[in-house]
Amino acid sequence: MATPNPYAALLDEIPVERHEATVLGGTTAYWVYGPESAETTVLAVHGFRGEHHGLEPVVAHLPGVRVISPDLPGFGESGPLPDVRHDIHGYARWLREFAAAVAPGAVILGHSFGSIVVAAAVAGGLDTPRVILVNPIGAPALEGPRGVLTRLAVFYYWAGARLPKAPGEALLRNGLVVRAMSESMAKTKDADLRRFIHDQHDTYFSRFADRDVLHDAFLASVSNDVRAYAPEIAQPTLLIAAVRDDITPIEAERHLATLFPSAELVEIPDVGHLIHYETPAPAAEAIRRFLVPSAPGTR
Repeated sequence: MATPNPYAALLDEIPVERHEATVLGGTTAYWVYGPESAETTVLAVHGFRGEHHGLEPVVAHLPGVRVISPDLPGFGESGPLPDVRHDIHGYARWLREFAAAVAPGAVILGHSFGSIVVAAAVAGGLDTPRVILVNPIGAPALEGPRGVLTRLAVFYYWAGARLPKAPGEALLRNGLVVRAMSESMAKTKDADLRRFIHDQHDTYFSRFADRDVLHDAFLASVSNDVRAYAPEIAQPTLLIAAVRDDITPIEAERHLATLFPSAELVEIPDVGHLIHYETPAPAAEAIRRFLVPSAPGTR
C-alpha cells in the first residue's frame, strides 16, 4: 500500500510540466510548477542525494508562484556532466549555465547542499535579484553537532568508492543505511508524517547515476559551506533555518546571517534538517513575505 502524501491535495492544484535541457554537454531534467503567467519565478535547487520531489511540499504551499526545479546532474533523472567533475565548482558552473538558459532573472533557492551550490553560483556571477537558502550549510559538517556521524559517513562513502563496483554500489544504495539516515534527521512525532518522510527517502535517495558522481558530490557537501561565499552575495538573501538542525546548529546559522551584506534570518522551531518535509508551510510563508517587495527584473 502506497504511503499517503500529506501534501498531495495541494500539489494536485498546481500545474506541472517536465522538460529537459542540455547543459555543459549533459541532459538536465527539470520540472516547471505553477502558471506561466506568474509574476515571480523561483529556481529551486535540492540537496545531496535528493531530487526535485524533495522540494514539492514547499512548492505545494506556493500557488501562484512559478517554480523551476531541476534534478542536479547525476541525480534523479539528470545525467552526469561529461568531462566535468561533480564538485562545488562543477555544480556552480552548471547552475549558472542552466539559469541563464532556462530561467534568466529568476529568484534562486537552494536547500541544504543546494544552498552551497547556489551560494557559489551567485558569488561567481549568477544573475538573480534575490537569494533564498533553506537549511543552509553554515558551518563545516565535520564540526556540527553530529560530527562523529559525519566522519562515519566519510568512511561509508570512501568504502563505497573503493570496493569492487557491484558491492560498492550495493552498499551505497543499502536500504537499511538510508532508513537509519532518515530516522536520524526526522524530528516530527507525527507517525504518518514520519512514514511519508521515510518513504520519500526510500524511493528517491538512491537515484544517483553512479558511485563516482555520488562520492564527488559527498566530498563537495562536507568540504564546503556557505560562509565562504556569503560576503560576495550582494543580493537580498533570506535564510530559513531550523532550531533543531543537527547538521548546522542554529548558533552557526545566526552567525552566517551576519556575513551577508543584506540577509534576513527566519528560524523555525521544533524541526531539524528536513524543513522541506516537516514544516513546508511556515517556510513557504517566509518565502512569500520575502518575495513581496520584488526587485526590478524579478520574474
